[in-house]
Amino acid sequence: MTRLQPLFFILPAVLVASAPDVAAPFAATIENKAPAPAPAPVGMVWIPGGEFSMGKTDPTLEICGGNDPMPDARPVHRAYVDGFWMDVTEVTNAQFAEFVAATGYITYSERKPRPEDYPGAPPEALVAGSVVFTPPGYPVLLNNALAWWQYVPRADWRHPEGPGSSITGRERHPVVHVAYEDAEAYARWAGKRLPTEAEWEFAARGGAAGESYTWGGELQPGGRWMANIWQGPFPHGGTPDDGFARSAPVASFPANGYGLHDLAGNVWEWTSDWYRPDAYERRLKAAKGGVVRNPRGPAQTESFDPQEPGLAKRVQRGGSFLCTDQYCTRYMSGSRGKGAPDTGSNHLGFRCVQDAAPAIASK
Repeated sequence: MTRLQPLFFILPAVLVASAPDVAAPFAATIENKAPAPAPAPVGMVWIPGGEFSMGKTDPTLEICGGNDPMPDARPVHRAYVDGFWMDVTEVTNAQFAEFVAATGYITYSERKPRPEDYPGAPPEALVAGSVVFTPPGYPVLLNNALAWWQYVPRADWRHPEGPGSSITGRERHPVVHVAYEDAEAYARWAGKRLPTEAEWEFAARGGAAGESYTWGGELQPGGRWMANIWQGPFPHGGTPDDGFARSAPVASFPANGYGLHDLAGNVWEWTSDWYRPDAYERRLKAAKGGVVRNPRGPAQTESFDPQEPGLAKRVQRGGSFLCTDQYCTRYMSGSRGKGAPDTGSNHLGFRCVQDAAPAIASK
């Protein structure tokens, strides 16, 4: 049973008092010069790694930057990551179906909730399902995400909008309604893993430094939509100006500088790091202001979300088809999201990475 809660990746950030208001300037990315160590695994590309400026300056100062200052993405700091392989696209329904057929895996949203996990809940309410975007037919205030999110019994990766929906014809769409453990299980089966937050951002920037978007500095260069995000009044009046009302087949939009698709919009993507809003400030202090090498998030016990202090969360990246400057611009490079590991939705998926010396695949 997916938790119906005020999820970070669908809510604006709250201000963090300790976060600096002014970020350090971006410096050039310094890529590692070593070539790829081997031919690319199927569906992956080599990300050379290197040193880069990680984080996001206040987007409210930018055109189309929205009204969320994103203090949890500061201070901008220098980080280094080793090279790695990364999936060119988000994991698709077809790929996830292959995994399920081979292993018999049952996702979190397909499992009947345990009464001990939901004390006091009536038995009839303990039905497997997940959270689905359900837009109202009229304008609503944007301070209550429950106005457009609904827990739908029996919604899962095979039934993205609930009973009666299916993935037939959507085999190349990203798989959704995957909790963190589902994404991790797929990655293990494929001989891969989930990326760290730093790896994900290095790859998303595609070798560029400080650009607002994975494709450059303009939201619509030449009037062209470069990612699957929301157009029209949010959340009631979506207009598919970019060609898609909800998720899009992977690689429907141009690749970034490393040949990766959909690192902005389409669906949010899990990373392996635990979330804290002051994670960058803490790591920079530990590194005494120097370059942070292969950074990882805090321990699970140190994960903290001011909106839900008692709930540890993982970092999510990239935004989704629901992102808009009216509400959430976290499709911008360097921005961050967060979500409870046991929670999925129909705008959350993942992609995998593989180390230069990969583990033996279990499939």
